[in-house]
Amino acid sequence: MTDTSPPPLTDNPAEPGNGQGRGAADQSEPAGERCENCAKLESAAEDFKAGWQRARADYMNLLKEVEQEKSEWASWSKLHIIEEFIPVYDNFKKAFAHRPAPNGDKYWHNWAEGVGFIMKQFGDVLKSHEIEEIKTVGDPFNPERHETVAEEESDEYPEHAIIREVDGGYMLKGKVIRAAKVVVAKKKE
Repeated sequence: MTDTSPPPLTDNPAEPGNGQGRGAADQSEPAGERCENCAKLESAAEDFKAGWQRARADYMNLLKEVEQEKSEWASWSKLHIIEEFIPVYDNFKKAFAHRPAPNGDKYWHNWAEGVGFIMKQFGDVLKSHEIEEIKTVGDPFNPERHETVAEEESDEYPEHAIIREVDGGYMLKGKVIRAAKVVVAKKKE
């Protein structure tokens, strides 16, 4: 029975089986054995190559997955901060909408104008982060964007139209993050 395992590797480049070149001793191997060894080595090389390619593909997939998770985490963090920020903005808008009428005092006028600029700046910051306010008053009720808190009879608005906004609604990149709380018109009885 003939040993078909490859010859051992050595440090001496002149010795056969070192993986570098073919010496005279290699030429004495029967052609069939050498081809059988070549086939085994080629098969092993293909196995190692396939394993390396799988490992590389797994690594590339891992990089994509990590990048996706980082992106999702950043979006979630942004959304979480915005969700805490929006009620403050809503309360600010409500307070500004119910400010007392100007009494002719120059300082009062300047104060009200300054607070109005702050409110506008607040809204601009939200817009810069792709947050948009949901339109309400006068628009038809849309259950995907609005939440009804009351119904009132109205001569001014058609049935199911929004009469008044109680709390603002907001969307991030077209997705509702908070539905607007509204009062809806109903038919007079």
